[in-house]
Amino acid sequence: MRPAPLLVDSVSLHPPRRSFLATCRLGHQRRRLARKAKPLGRARLRELSPIVTPDTLLRWYRELVAQKYDGSARRGPGRPRIDSEIQRWILEMAIDNPRWGYTRIRGALLNLGFIVGRNTIKRVLAENGIDPVGQRSTSWKTFLRAHWGAIASTDFFTIEGITWKGLVRYFVLFVIDLKTRRIEIAGIVSSPDGAWMHQIARNWTDSEDGFLLRSRYLIHDRDPLFTKAFRETLESAGVRSVRLRLRRAVRSIDQVGVFGAGYPDRGSAPATRGP
Repeated sequence: MRPAPLLVDSVSLHPPRRSFLATCRLGHQRRRLARKAKPLGRARLRELSPIVTPDTLLRWYRELVAQKYDGSARRGPGRPRIDSEIQRWILEMAIDNPRWGYTRIRGALLNLGFIVGRNTIKRVLAENGIDPVGQRSTSWKTFLRAHWGAIASTDFFTIEGITWKGLVRYFVLFVIDLKTRRIEIAGIVSSPDGAWMHQIARNWTDSEDGFLLRSRYLIHDRDPLFTKAFRETLESAGVRSVRLRLRRAVRSIDQVGVFGAGYPDRGSAPATRGP
């Protein structure tokens, strides 16, 4: 079975052949495809069966890299080329701030002493394969940097306890402020459920001593224990729930060095779930 078309932002690797071959003569279209295709690698591109061969896409990427050193940036006939330093600032601002449009970038450049028109900024971004604002995705790094100081993260780990019934596995729920690294153990229970998690959310958003009083975002994985009632309780207190895949949620905690590189015993959620 042929794989479904892969859409990379607004650029498809499976566009209609006639229209694609016509528009692909434009340099900016090639550059955009080259930038999107390079991280996929030749093997993945073959699986996707794009209308342009993997070798062609990767050749376009090599040509894009080579243009930095072939002297084409030197002034020639037509409109003068923009200064390389200004171009670097434009690209950095657009990549680091996906929500900035041409006017916002122009204002930031003006603060640095550079007078650049919106059309020039638009042209630089298009030539380097960067989509207009609204089509650019916000990177995880950008999100953390923009909201650092207002982000907390939560997860479970497990411990084994000896009881009169024998060895029992307990689930420990903790929460951490990513900036200050302050940690609170929210609770220890052998069978967490939706009602227990709902009470935890109320505790964390308590108006007097709730852990999340200064937080705007709470990162957690997609475990069903983080129920709709749990998330709605947070949101009613102004804390947005950011649901991530397990690996990324763990990485957000590992980055602040709480449990070292990938704390091993997260445990698996119990069979009994909340609503």
